[in-house]
Amino acid sequence: MELDPTSTAVVVVDMQNGFCHPDGTLYAPGSEEALDPVTGVVDRVREAGGRVVYTRDVHPPEQFDGNHYYDEFDRWGEHVVEGTWEADLHEDLDVREDDHIVEKHTYDAFYETELEGWLRAHGVDDLLLCGTLANVCVLHTAGSAGLRDFRPLLVEDAIGALEPDHREYALDHADWLFGEVVTLDDGTFD
Repeated sequence: MELDPTSTAVVVVDMQNGFCHPDGTLYAPGSEEALDPVTGVVDRVREAGGRVVYTRDVHPPEQFDGNHYYDEFDRWGEHVVEGTWEADLHEDLDVREDDHIVEKHTYDAFYETELEGWLRAHGVDDLLLCGTLANVCVLHTAGSAGLRDFRPLLVEDAIGALEPDHREYALDHADWLFGEVVTLDDGTFD
């Protein structure tokens, strides 16, 4: 698989303290294990001249007050609350000034964010998706990307999950319905 770096971005989904650090409220060992492979993907894309995007799942304390049905705090407990250490990107990530950071409030990094406009403004068509959690934010962001006519490429060895079967399900579903599953070694840049 060859990718044009001028139209490719890596989207690193939610590699935050709340999910990747053992002291995080929703810590998953699989998320922490994805840190090194995610860094590998970022390094490759950056070296080739592609764009780097990080998403941060951030919840204002009152976000779900008065909601009819959608309430992540009810489902998961309070997590990655705005302004807390948990909401910060993990310190092992090499976040640089020219990287783009998207703050999102749902599982989908495109929902009510500037991500689509930013990608289009920068001529991006192909997205290498990595991060966490496979069957939650990675899957929903990848599906939303496909529906917006981006090419979502899920980097299977750089995606964290609560359970191995969650990751397998998410990758199978994405590959079948709206994206492609690749490995860290599959892609080259022309």
